[in-house]
Amino acid sequence: MHLRRAFGFGNTSDFDPFLLLDDFRNDIPEDYLAGFPWHPHRGIETITYVLAGTVEHGDSIGNRGEISAGDIQWMTAGRGIIHQEMHKGDNLGRMHSFPLRANLPSAKKMTAPRYQEVKSTEIPEVTEDDGTRARIVCGNFWGKRGPIEGIAADPIYIDVSVPPGKRRKFPVETTSQAFAYVFAGSGKFCNASAPLAVPTEGVRWLETNPPAEANDRSLILFDRGDEVEVQAGEDGIRFLMVSGKPLQEPVAWYGPIVMNTQQELQQAYKELQQGTFLKAQ
Repeated sequence: MHLRRAFGFGNTSDFDPFLLLDDFRNDIPEDYLAGFPWHPHRGIETITYVLAGTVEHGDSIGNRGEISAGDIQWMTAGRGIIHQEMHKGDNLGRMHSFPLRANLPSAKKMTAPRYQEVKSTEIPEVTEDDGTRARIVCGNFWGKRGPIEGIAADPIYIDVSVPPGKRRKFPVETTSQAFAYVFAGSGKFCNASAPLAVPTEGVRWLETNPPAEANDRSLILFDRGDEVEVQAGEDGIRFLMVSGKPLQEPVAWYGPIVMNTQQELQQAYKELQQGTFLKAQ
């Protein structure tokens, strides 16, 4: 599989409660048809948002499903699940999806696994007077509520498009960790964190000439505040805006399993070897 990792396997506190985001864009079937065959997860939730192509899902608790352009799936691994995700391109051979992993708090690490699948037509979309559009996958935003429910991180997950040259403010909970991932166009973001190569000016930032705009495949981590302000570039900008409440718990992570201690992690892999990983309902 050929993909680009936006973040993951680094300092988990930077994006807490989120662990990993991949940008999977490919139009060469040989690069993606192998998919992700059967593999385990424990202690996390996995979210896949598809923009082109199809993802076929199957898991050890009997779920089967297929999501395509505009659809989303959200799987709670909990105490343990084995699943697969197989990819097919669209009629032009394109495959584009965003796999995101969210951590589970210690109290829910061993909860029962479950699977949610939402079709594009079920995802509410709001269009403002200036042409700004937001698809609300999860959480409350602009008077609409996304269809995905019961997620431990209490996230807001929005697909945002701002037309060329327009400036918009977006509300963010002050207790949440928020990031944006740009996948089309470019623009300026206010109050981005200093370590990232994006504009960070907090005062008179629209009048500045930053060294680089946030463009396609840019990741922006925001400071704690109650809003995010975006100035779209000449081609407009489209990005994912995701926020969630930090867990602030220790993380023991190896491969597809995320626990709180090394002992718990070792126990999970021991159960995999012994064939006792999957728990009875």
